[in-house]
Amino acid sequence: MSPSAAINKVPAITLGFWVIKILATTLGEVGGDAVTMSMNLGYLVGTALFATVFIIAVQAQIRARSFQPWIYWAAIIASTTVGTTLADLVDRSLGLGYSGGTTLLLTLLLLTLWSWQRTTGSVSVSSISSPRDEAFYWLTITFSQTLGTALGDWAADTQGLGYAGGIAVFAGLLALVALLYWRSQISRTVLFWLAFILTRPLGAVVGDFLDKPLDHGGLALSRYSGSLVLLLAIVACIALLPQRPARQAH
Repeated sequence: MSPSAAINKVPAITLGFWVIKILATTLGEVGGDAVTMSMNLGYLVGTALFATVFIIAVQAQIRARSFQPWIYWAAIIASTTVGTTLADLVDRSLGLGYSGGTTLLLTLLLLTLWSWQRTTGSVSVSSISSPRDEAFYWLTITFSQTLGTALGDWAADTQGLGYAGGIAVFAGLLALVALLYWRSQISRTVLFWLAFILTRPLGAVVGDFLDKPLDHGGLALSRYSGSLVLLLAIVACIALLPQRPARQAH
């Protein structure tokens, strides 16, 4: 596969990209909870199920010969659902707690980015030109999605911000990143990964706000209907918003 063909499999970073990404992260939280909690399958079984779907989706993405929006976003949704259940498994079932889980997952994410940079020379999405680059890309995404769930729970519960407070904090941080993008000379690659990581805890606290009980500060909405509405919204965005591949760095 040529570099130009590989890079075409990664979407351009547009406003539509971020809209779909936030919807997908929210779906990951609600959908993950629907399987592990509402269906009572538990975090281990839920993680195994979503990990299987994620591996299949990523294999399809890597084997694709051009950018296929439906395959790409299916892999993103799978990554965010497995991230939800995996974070809950680490935080709750393994007993690390939200602070311990956040620290562990942040360390793994930073190590992955460091290894990617040392191995290929760049962590920019515009430099992805081989299956090895794609493997690093999806590994980074997996850790960022998992970290986001733990970070969202840490902010809302451990720090006592609640869901509304967590939404305000992470939305504010994303707005700051956007301001830095327009007003500063900070590396666009650094800002991209900051925004990518921050959309996950935002989606996590929004998802929890929608489906958690009223006495826990949530709206107690059905996880099944919520997942369906979010999925339909994502499908509509993919179908209606412009979808184009990223340009390869020269």
